[in-house]
Amino acid sequence: MLRTIGRRLLFLIPTLFGLSLLLFAWVRALPGGPAIALLGEKATPEAIERVNELYGFNRPLYEQYFTWVGRLLQGDFGSSIVTSRPVVEEFFRRFPATIELSILALIFAVGVGIPLGYWAARRHGRLSDHSAVVLSLVGITIPVFFLAFILKYFFAVQLGWLPSDGRQDPRIDATHVTGFYVWDGLITGEFDAAWDTVLHLVLPALALGTIPLAIIVRITRASVLEVQNADYVRTGKAKGVTSSTLRSRFILRNAMLPVITTIGLQTGLLISGAVLTETVFAFPGIGSFLARAIFARDFPVLQGFIIFIAIAYALINLAVDVSYSLIDPRVRVQ
Repeated sequence: MLRTIGRRLLFLIPTLFGLSLLLFAWVRALPGGPAIALLGEKATPEAIERVNELYGFNRPLYEQYFTWVGRLLQGDFGSSIVTSRPVVEEFFRRFPATIELSILALIFAVGVGIPLGYWAARRHGRLSDHSAVVLSLVGITIPVFFLAFILKYFFAVQLGWLPSDGRQDPRIDATHVTGFYVWDGLITGEFDAAWDTVLHLVLPALALGTIPLAIIVRITRASVLEVQNADYVRTGKAKGVTSSTLRSRFILRNAMLPVITTIGLQTGLLISGAVLTETVFAFPGIGSFLARAIFARDFPVLQGFIIFIAIAYALINLAVDVSYSLIDPRVRVQ
């Protein structure tokens, strides 16, 4: 197990190296060069020269690349052009918000998706099965931003049940220790602050978790349909194994491997794909900050955040691989 983890961590090195090359080439391939992209089309030659000198854009490309990579290895991801704060500081200020949002969206997607997919597979060919398939198709096809606006309009504007934006009511004087507002409220005893944070998370989590929910329903249904017709399941039935044991140990457990793969991939997408959701709900996570950085052409932020997200995505996939061995003993043997 440790050898597998170490090997996967080593594979992360060429992945990040390739990503760094792509990011470096992307910035240098911008029309007019990175200086024009930063300053705009009306930039004066003097301003362009100052920016090139400041960021080293007038040096040879190989020198620029190795200088940039050397700074990354030292933890220097540069500073935001908009806020003048270090990129690392900006990322970790907003990362807890996105993690809280992603966790709640994942709980919603997994908690509803797996039971619904299993229920549809057990009623294969019936109206309930067809209804689950249709709903999953609707969930996959509906745009996230459109669903976010619908949820916001009905539950926040019309009904007033839930907050429409933000992460926490600004009138609450809460103590923030770790940056995870729900956890901070629990450990400090400020339960009102924790509950208010949960209420602010509900609508964006529903919008963000709808597509993963629909995908998990479809994968779970297909996997259960395949497993419940396997030879070992029929053998278990012939030997008199109880229905509950067949469902839990024979069918559901063996059907979980593709579902876990899907959950791992969707978790990475939740972290990296929260741009639209966070923008609609004015949620102060890395997604909304990335959106602002795109419009402001804040390339140090874009480069740094993309690398951080890539590392998080790789670690999530590593956790998925490790979980295989916990569910299926055959993986440990291999």
